[in-house]
Amino acid sequence: MKFPQQHTLKQIAIIINCEYVGLDDFPVLGMNEIHVVTPGDIVFVDHPKYYDKALESAATVVLINKEVDCPEGKALLISDDPFRDFNKLTNYFKPFQSSRSSISKSAKIGENTTIQPNCFIGNNVVIGDNCTIHSNVSLYDDTIIGDNVIIHANTVLGSSAFYYKNRPEGFDQLISGGRVVIEDNVDLGASCTIDKGVTGDTTIKEGTKIDNLVQIGHDTVIGKKCLIASQVGIAGCTIIEDEVTIWGQVGITSGVTIGKKAVISAKAGVSKSLEGGKSYFGIPADDFRSKYKEIAAIRKIPEILEKLKNK
Repeated sequence: MKFPQQHTLKQIAIIINCEYVGLDDFPVLGMNEIHVVTPGDIVFVDHPKYYDKALESAATVVLINKEVDCPEGKALLISDDPFRDFNKLTNYFKPFQSSRSSISKSAKIGENTTIQPNCFIGNNVVIGDNCTIHSNVSLYDDTIIGDNVIIHANTVLGSSAFYYKNRPEGFDQLISGGRVVIEDNVDLGASCTIDKGVTGDTTIKEGTKIDNLVQIGHDTVIGKKCLIASQVGIAGCTIIEDEVTIWGQVGITSGVTIGKKAVISAKAGVSKSLEGGKSYFGIPADDFRSKYKEIAAIRKIPEILEKLKNK
């Protein structure tokens, strides 16, 4: 998430009331999660296990809960609770705006686009040309829809990321300030749910077709011309490359990459990155050849036990 204008390190420190290490006028351009940071961004870290990763990332400002050696060319914001203060910054730069109508006056809707009754179109939503948005669809603020997109009834784009910190008093949610971006010629089935990015974009690329009842987590990127069948669940920060086929009830964990033209059979459980151009099934998912060898070996267990018994 980039700020509307450049801020200084001192200005950011005042907003969240914290100490800092660096020049007062050190430039700050935005804030992002570690997997999408660029120079000028703030990244937060609150666990020693990830200090080095944050300090060595592309981010030039690190919001951290311990005063450490500051890398050359970077700055630190020292906070007793970086998670809390990251939320403060999101609320400051991207505050929630309530809507006063079903279709916001700030929404931009293209030519020959049909919006069926009972839809909600939030603030700053952009919908391209020749789209069909069926009844009861909700497009949260800042959602971007390309041309020739079809979205079926009851689908929701832009709900908050499922991202929580476990505190003694209960779960504390990381506030989402990102977007959902749907490119041209995408079809979304009925009752799909696509979470917006925490600070970046959850993106569905051109030509992808998604069936009913599919959940896609925050900051996930789904490539071009993918096919995703019903009841698939894809966790946040996942990369699905182009022309991947995912059949029904597949579950995919966060932070993995599915390679180009991979095929994942129904009910598979994906717990690691998968190479492209292969077919996979099972829990945990593996390529067909490896999985069939595993099944064949398991089937031999009774025979092996019987031989051992008779020795």
